[in-house]
Amino acid sequence: MFNSTNIDKNTLLERAYNLRWAALPKDVIPLTAADLDFPCATEIYEAINRYAEKRYFNYGPAEGLPFFKESMASFFSRKRKLEINPENILPVDSAAFGIYLTCKTFLLPGDEAIIFDPVDFLFRYSIETVGATAVSFAIPPGTDVVDFNSMEELINSKTKLICLCNPLNPTGKVFTKAELEQLAAIAEKHNLIILSDEIWSDIVFAPYEYVSMASLNKTISDRTVIVTGFSKSYGLAGLRMGIVATTNNAFFNQLFQASLHQSTIHGSNVISQVAATAALDECDQWLQQFLSHLQNMRDLCVQSINQIKGFSCIAPDGCYVAFANIDNTGMTSKEMHQLLMQEAKVAVVPGLKEWFGPGAEGHIRFSFATSEDILKEAFLRINQTISNR
Repeated sequence: MFNSTNIDKNTLLERAYNLRWAALPKDVIPLTAADLDFPCATEIYEAINRYAEKRYFNYGPAEGLPFFKESMASFFSRKRKLEINPENILPVDSAAFGIYLTCKTFLLPGDEAIIFDPVDFLFRYSIETVGATAVSFAIPPGTDVVDFNSMEELINSKTKLICLCNPLNPTGKVFTKAELEQLAAIAEKHNLIILSDEIWSDIVFAPYEYVSMASLNKTISDRTVIVTGFSKSYGLAGLRMGIVATTNNAFFNQLFQASLHQSTIHGSNVISQVAATAALDECDQWLQQFLSHLQNMRDLCVQSINQIKGFSCIAPDGCYVAFANIDNTGMTSKEMHQLLMQEAKVAVVPGLKEWFGPGAEGHIRFSFATSEDILKEAFLRINQTISNR
C-alpha cells in the first residue's frame, strides 16, 4: 500500500502545492511540507462519493454535523482516555485556524503566550496577529527531560496562555506523562490556559506512547483547549479540516462566538466533515499500516542522514519529519537549503527563525511521508552533492 507503485506522481505534480511537487521544478524531490505522497484511504474516497451522489450540498449546522461530533467524541474516549461532550467539539477549517481561533479568543493586545523553541511558526504568527507577544522556551533535542520549572521564570502578570505542541514539530519529541504533569502543575499554579496542539498525536513510534494533556485530570482538562486535524494522519490537508474541543463549557462558548461560524463567515464544509468521520470510524487499519511504514522510513531517513558528512540526526519519537543538525558542515541552514535545491535537486525546509524560531538555526527538516524508493533517491543525491564539495 505504501510503496512507489501507489504514488501517482503526475497527480502530485498537478495538485501537491505548499513547497511540494506542484510548486517546484519537475526534477526536484520535495522532502518539505508535512504532507503525504500517498492517496488517502479508500474508505474516505467512498464516503465522499456516497455523500455526493445525492447532489445536495446544503448549509450544515454552524456548530458542526452531529454525526461527525459523535465520532470525534468517541475517538477521544477510545484513544485519548478523555470524555468530551460532542457539543463541545467544533469543526473548523483546519487545525491552523484552530490555533489562531484559540489565540483570538483568549489573548488581548499586550498579553503574553509561551511557545516552544523550536516549533512551527503558526504559534508565533497567531499570537502576534492578535496583538500579543510570543515568549520562547527552549526545548532540548532528543529524549532529554524537559525541566519545566525553568519555564516559570518566563511567567508574569501578562502571561495568559501556554502553547503545547505534542508531538513537537520539528524535532518529533513526544512529551512524557511526567513532563506533562509538571507543565500542568505550573499552568494551574499561575491560572494559565493550555493550547494543546495534537495534530501529530497519531504519529508516535514504538516504544513511545502519546498522552493527551487533557486526560491527566478534570482540573487540567477544564483549562485545556485541544486543537487537532486530519492532514497528518490521513492525508486530507486540502480538505481544510480541523477541530477545537474542550471540556470547559464556558471556554467552548467563547470559542464558538469568536469563530464567526454563526454568521457563516467561517466554518468547516460538510464534505470535509464526512471525510473526517470516515477516517475516524473506518480507517484504523489503514492508519496502523501507514504508521508501520513511517517507522521504517524514519529509521531509513535517520540512518541516511547520519551517513552524510557533517550531518547528524536524533531519531524522532513521533511526527514524520527528521530535524538534522548541520553545524559541522560549516554552512547555515539557508545555505544548505539552497545547495541541496540547486545541486542535489532535493528540497528541504531550512531551520530559519521565521519557520521554527531562533533555536532552529543549524538544522534542516526532512519529511519522510513518501516511499522507500523516493527517499533513497533523495539521499543518494544529497550524499553525492555533499561528498563532492
